[in-house]
Amino acid sequence: MRYSHFVASIAGARETRIEITDNLEELLAVLPPRLQERLMRLENLGALIEVVCDLGRLPEARFPEAVTVLDRNPITRDDLDHVAARVGSFTRDNRAGIERTLHRISAVRNRLGHIIGLTCRVGRAVYGTVDVVRDVIESGRSVLLVGRPGVGKTTLLREAARVLADDLKRRVMIVDTSNEIAGDGDIPHPGIGRARRMQVPAPELQHAVMIEAVENHMPEVVVIDEIGTEAEAHAARTIAERGVQLIATAHGNTLENLVANPTLSDLVGGVQAVTLGDEEARRRRTQKTVLERKAPPTFDVVVEIRDRERFAVHHDVAAVVDSLLRRRPLEPEVRVRRADGGVDVETPAPPTHSQQTERAAPVRIFPYALNRDRLERAIRMLEVPAVVVDEPGEADVVLTLGAVARKHSRKLSDMLRKHVPVHGVPSNSPARIEEKLREIFSLNRLRPDQEAALREAEEAVVEVIANRRPAELAPQEPYVRRLQHQLAQAYGLDSQSVGREPFRHLVIRPARY
Repeated sequence: MRYSHFVASIAGARETRIEITDNLEELLAVLPPRLQERLMRLENLGALIEVVCDLGRLPEARFPEAVTVLDRNPITRDDLDHVAARVGSFTRDNRAGIERTLHRISAVRNRLGHIIGLTCRVGRAVYGTVDVVRDVIESGRSVLLVGRPGVGKTTLLREAARVLADDLKRRVMIVDTSNEIAGDGDIPHPGIGRARRMQVPAPELQHAVMIEAVENHMPEVVVIDEIGTEAEAHAARTIAERGVQLIATAHGNTLENLVANPTLSDLVGGVQAVTLGDEEARRRRTQKTVLERKAPPTFDVVVEIRDRERFAVHHDVAAVVDSLLRRRPLEPEVRVRRADGGVDVETPAPPTHSQQTERAAPVRIFPYALNRDRLERAIRMLEVPAVVVDEPGEADVVLTLGAVARKHSRKLSDMLRKHVPVHGVPSNSPARIEEKLREIFSLNRLRPDQEAALREAEEAVVEVIANRRPAELAPQEPYVRRLQHQLAQAYGLDSQSVGREPFRHLVIRPARY
């Protein structure tokens, strides 16, 4: 992928310093005293991800690059009860929290429902991350964030809610299914600013709470974490159709993942198979049955979070999806946070001529009295944008033998009246078919010496078939030898390159010689 910088930083973007608050002391306070003491002695405590306590096993502190055993005494039921008694109530998804913090305590239960393990994950509010896409968030358009787990989607979502509520004074309602955006308890974490929060009693009810938020509280913006079901996708469309801005995350790493996901594709407009009329198919240079976008996208913009400092922004989701379905994908705008807090923007470089040819709609070729298999092999070998069709009425170009073209059969005359160009090929040999395709697609034509080498190969083929004896050809460059190999294979003969450069050449033999 080729990019060129076109601007040093986003206009109006602030150079901000990333600030992190983690309320780590509140999490340490719920742990057994022996684990608290051990954690407090760790030099890298600020990088702690989670503490894992499993019954009968040694307690662990997990960091980005390492795992540290906290104590040589295994976890007991008293240790687990100690933690469970000091956190909020566990919901049906086996998650609890600590009031007014973003920490998450998740339980592992046995078949009787007893807690036999706890994962105490550190929750951090990060301020400054939204500046990479702040202009997009503030535009009023609905924005969908995608990316792999742990890349920072929820963190960005939280700060987007705060910026919209505090800086732009918009009415923001967060639908918080697992309390990861605004924290545990009845009073939300200050990281969301003046935004309001609705909790969801069970994950399967998220779509209903989304609709309730709009119907009961008149928000200008609704923030949702992890749209993952068809019902939630339909609820999101209903909200967008009422003119409410949506800021949400969804399962998937890229926009292309969403297009291919039958459950969530409605978020980006959905996909349907459409049968085109003959004229429209000819105008588009496609087959008659094509994939098209079903409806306007629910989200206007998709932001792919590739890592914590690099974002890909698709500003026009409708255009991007249409291009994907036509196999001519549009490259996104890429934004990168610099070490000084500024943001660089990278835009795709203009496509080269070969890339434009690659992305062009395929030319539909109808072979008349021409070997179809050889034509298809030549298309694959040259990698030209072409497909072979079964009916002359579907064709943009007709390829036939020169002798047939000169006779102007009735079928060809009908094609000519429809203004379909007819190209004659001297013979059915792969080399001649390939030469004609090079001419049609304005590829480099063979040099006279290369054409002479192919004529030599054709003559050798005739000799081998007639005399059942091998024939050696003159030394040639690798590209020409490949064409000679294909010519021999087309006639069912064996061929082998022998010798060393610059004397390497082909030997053509009868099959199974």
